[in-house]
Amino acid sequence: MDDIAEKLVRRATAAFNSGRPDEAQKLCEQGLARDPGDPMLHHLLAAVLFSRSEIASAHAHIEASLAKRPGNAAARLLAARIARSEGNFDVALAHIDSAIATSPQREIFVEKARTLDQAGLRAQARESWRAILKVIPGHQEAAARLGRLAWEDGDPATAAGLLEQATATDAPASVWFDLGLARQDLRDYSGAASAYRKAFDIKPDHAEAALNLGIALQEGGDLDDAMHAFAQAYRLRPQLFGSIAMALTSASHGRLWLDEDGLRRALGS
Repeated sequence: MDDIAEKLVRRATAAFNSGRPDEAQKLCEQGLARDPGDPMLHHLLAAVLFSRSEIASAHAHIEASLAKRPGNAAARLLAARIARSEGNFDVALAHIDSAIATSPQREIFVEKARTLDQAGLRAQARESWRAILKVIPGHQEAAARLGRLAWEDGDPATAAGLLEQATATDAPASVWFDLGLARQDLRDYSGAASAYRKAFDIKPDHAEAALNLGIALQEGGDLDDAMHAFAQAYRLRPQLFGSIAMALTSASHGRLWLDEDGLRRALGS
């Protein structure tokens, strides 16, 4: 790479990192017009295009970069992410394994676990997440995914322990919601309600969190607050009416409604 191309790469990288993708793309295209085979410019342009969901173009540019630098781990990692977004999991895993062979960094092992997870290869994904958590005991994503997998396998006690670990630091609403599910299955209705509230606080349009909060509160005997949560769920997603009606009439602590219209009025008030 000559000095001009190197300056273009630095300027384009700075523009991209500063949230100016249009400028970054223009600089990359200028550089490639001057030197069509430059692998760094193809790599950077692929990253810009991928960030804009222009997947086909990003794919073409990362392949052009790899044709010149097949051993570049960062390019392999980006190629894996692009392939994964296209649903080409075998291709993504091949890129990741090539990157690991060149540069066995933690980030790449995390990317492999994510890819195995998304590909539906549960056993392999579980082992990958376990290996990550063993090396990095506080790894939030690994704990969260292992917790979710444990819950799906019908082991709420293990799930709750892992998810509590994942929520020890700032966690997304989805992780708090999963913790609520695990606690609810353990009949820890107070703990479940606390987790669902946290999920709803983080994501105020999370209708399922509001619905499950209502169910947990109802099971704990707090019918007034349960109705408030059900009303929030109904306002966010009226299609949940059937689930709310079922919860109210089938739980150990419930209320009876003579007609649907009366319940709808109560939820909408």
